[in-house]
Amino acid sequence: MALKITVIGTGYLGATHAAAMAELGFEVLALDVVEEKIDLLRRAQAPMYEPGLEELLRKHVVGIEGSTGRLRFTMDWAEVAAFGDIHFVCVNTPQKHGEYASDMSYVDAAIESLAPHLTAPALVVGKSTVPVGSADRLARTISGLAPAGADAELAWNPEFLREGFAVQDTLHPDRIVVGVRSERAEKLLREVYATPIGEGTPFVVTDFPTAELVKTSANSFLATKISFINAMAEVCEAADGDVAMLAEAIGYDDRIGRKFLRAGIGFGGGCLPKDIRAFMARAGELGADQALTFLREIDSINMRQRGQMVELARQALGGGPFLGKRVAVLGATFKPDSDDVRDSPALNVAGQIHLQGGQVTVYDPKGMANARRLFPTLAYADTALEAVRGADAVLHLTEWREFRELDPAALGKAVAHRLVLDGRNALDPEVWRRAGWTYRAMGRPTA
Repeated sequence: MALKITVIGTGYLGATHAAAMAELGFEVLALDVVEEKIDLLRRAQAPMYEPGLEELLRKHVVGIEGSTGRLRFTMDWAEVAAFGDIHFVCVNTPQKHGEYASDMSYVDAAIESLAPHLTAPALVVGKSTVPVGSADRLARTISGLAPAGADAELAWNPEFLREGFAVQDTLHPDRIVVGVRSERAEKLLREVYATPIGEGTPFVVTDFPTAELVKTSANSFLATKISFINAMAEVCEAADGDVAMLAEAIGYDDRIGRKFLRAGIGFGGGCLPKDIRAFMARAGELGADQALTFLREIDSINMRQRGQMVELARQALGGGPFLGKRVAVLGATFKPDSDDVRDSPALNVAGQIHLQGGQVTVYDPKGMANARRLFPTLAYADTALEAVRGADAVLHLTEWREFRELDPAALGKAVAHRLVLDGRNALDPEVWRRAGWTYRAMGRPTA
C-alpha cells in the first residue's frame, strides 16, 4: 500500500515540502494552526513568494481544476494522525527574545498535539532546525504520549533549502541526511526519497545528534565564509586593495572555492543569523562553548557590515549628516528571489539612514508588502526608476537580477547625482561608469 504523508506546519519549509511530496506521487495532508494560511493554500496560493511553489500547488491541491488532488489541508490533529504513515514536522524554531537560544515551543507543541492521536504504527520525522539533543528528548515525549507506544517512532531529517531554490532543493537535493534508530525508519525514509535517491542523491544515515548537527554546522561554515571575505573587504579598504579581485584569486584554489566569496553588507534572513547564535548557546549548555567562540566574531563581522555601508554612503555624500539627502535603496529582502525581509541587511541600512535624517525611498521586486509592514516610515516606490528619481545616491543592497540588468543611462536621467554604491559587489562597474556614474563598492576603494 502506498505511503501517506502529512506535513505539520505550512510556512516556507512546510508548504514547499508538502507540495514537493505531492509532486513525488504521494497523497499528502498538511496541517497548520493559522486559519488564514490554510485558506490561502486551499486556493493554491502560497503564503510567501517562492519561485515555482504556486505552480506546484495548482498542480496538486484538491479542488483546483486540472489538479491531481493529491494535496489537502486541515487544522484537525486527529485527521492528520488517522491519515498519515509518516508525519513531517516543519514548524519554525525562531531565536528566543532577548537570548541566543532557539525557541522550541512550536516544535514541542506540534509533537505534544500529534502524539496522543497516534494509535497505529507511525513515523514522526523532524525537519526543523533544532539544538542538538532535542530529538532524543522528543522521542521520549512521543513514546510517553502515543497510544501506539514503541510503534510510534521518531527520525530526524534536516532540511537544506535555499530560499529562491526551495522547490528545486526539495525535489533534487544535493544530499539527504536521516537520523534514525531502527531499520524500519530508514526503510520508510528510503521509500519517501526513492526518486532523488534514484537520481544519485547521496543518502546519509546517522544517529540523532549527528543529524541535528549537520544543519547548524553547514550554516556555521557558510556564515564563516561570508564573514571571512567581508573581513578581507575591511582590510582592502584600509590597504587600497580590491576584494573582488582577491576573492577571484583565492577562489581558484579548489580547497577554498569561489562560492560565498562576494563581499557586501552581509547575511540575514530567518536561518543563518539565528542558527549560528542557537549553535553557540547550545554548545555553552553542553560545556563546549570554547569550540564555537569564533562564531561570535563571525556574527560581529556580519553585523558590522551594515554600519560600514551606512558610513560608506555618508562619506560618498560629502561626509556630513544625511539630513536633507535623498537616498534610493534598491532591495528590501535579505536575498533575491524571495519576499523574506526577516533580519534584512538592506532594510537595516535603509532604516539607519532614515533615522539619521535621510529621505529614503525603497524599491524591491517582491518584498514591498513585507517591508512596509516592518518599516512603515520609509518611503516606497513601485519601480526602480521611480525610486531613484531625484536621488543624491543610489544604494544597491539586494542582488536581484532586475537590478543587474538596469540601464544606467536611463536611470541617470532621473537622479540628482549619478552616484551608485554597490553593497553587493554585483553590478558591472564599467557599464555604470560609461554612463557617467561614480561607482563605489565595499572593499574596492580604488576599483
